[in-house]
Amino acid sequence: MHTVVERELELKLVLSPERSIPVPARLTYRTEDPYAVHITFHIGTDYPVDWTFARELLIDGVFRSSGHGDVRIWPTKIQQRSIICVALTSPDGDALLEAPSAAVAAWVERTLRLVPPGTETERLGIEAGLAELLAPLPADDLWLSDPWPSDESADGEL
Repeated sequence: MHTVVERELELKLVLSPERSIPVPARLTYRTEDPYAVHITFHIGTDYPVDWTFARELLIDGVFRSSGHGDVRIWPTKIQQRSIICVALTSPDGDALLEAPSAAVAAWVERTLRLVPPGTETERLGIEAGLAELLAPLPADDLWLSDPWPSDESADGEL
């Protein structure tokens, strides 16, 4: 059984230190993809903008600065409000977003209760899949016997 954990929230897209605009977003976690989290931004266009990155990056980012490159996440306080900053970089541009810390932390906690850290591989079914792939089939017995007699004589003469 696969489970989805979602949370709608309003982020702020930081345009300058004095100005930001609200951006509706959805956090999504799927147990069939246990290492990833997804953020969908609804920005008033025909198609939403989707970002996918490691759940571990978000877990770490709730408590301390995390990530490098395309996705960076860190906690901070602005005017006595606890927030999570998310910096995204793509060929199309850069974005700095602010998310309410309590809402993100509560959502992350729900994903951790569902799939605790270190148990993600069990959700993927890799062991069962490998066992099925490597299980001998009845026809495999043919490969175990030698259909060609040896060219060597019993006493080692050539």
